[in-house]
Amino acid sequence: MDDRKIQILIDSLWPMIKAGLQFTIPLTLIAFALGLVLAIVVALVRLWKIPVLSQIAGIYVWIIRGTPLLVQLFIIFYGLPTIGIKFDPFMAAIIGFTLNMGAYNSEIVRAAIQSISKGQWEAAYSLGMTRGEALRRIVLPQATRVSVPPLSNSFISLVKDTSLAYTITVVEMFQVSKQVSAVTYEPLLIYCEVAVLYLVLCTVLNALQNVMEKRLARFSTR
Repeated sequence: MDDRKIQILIDSLWPMIKAGLQFTIPLTLIAFALGLVLAIVVALVRLWKIPVLSQIAGIYVWIIRGTPLLVQLFIIFYGLPTIGIKFDPFMAAIIGFTLNMGAYNSEIVRAAIQSISKGQWEAAYSLGMTRGEALRRIVLPQATRVSVPPLSNSFISLVKDTSLAYTITVVEMFQVSKQVSAVTYEPLLIYCEVAVLYLVLCTVLNALQNVMEKRLARFSTR
């Protein structure tokens, strides 16, 4: 590798890291947090079979899981303005990723809650707890331990999926790499560099996931 290419790598590194800190990471954290709240609500609505709402929740999950994330982002950012609903790029990305995470994670949460035996519910009811109290004090703590691994995988996938936000002009890491590539005429070099950045970030998150799972495993065996 000649000196010019090395200098290009050095010069482009900070702009991409900066974009990651300003957009990629905040977008991931906000969308996942809001998506998890939405997922819990959707899962409970479907589990408790609340009239009308459970059907709406089922249709929502069906639509989101059955259509590409990229198409969903395009509908929100490019499609909705035609009927007078406009969002700035970052907000459109948050909405799109939140809805996507909410649908997929609702199935994880629903499966985790269903994995708790009915005996746990019955024991809670025998102690005079309401359904809400049983859920909050008995079922959710156990379901949390079950859902951590798949939810962690979902979070790591979201980090990579945020690269799609460049299609709606969010200046995240991949968008910056495209801009640098257009200026330097070194697409292979720059795209490999941004791939390494994503790889490093996801590797760190995977290590944190392993630590969390080990701690939960020790806690559950006590």
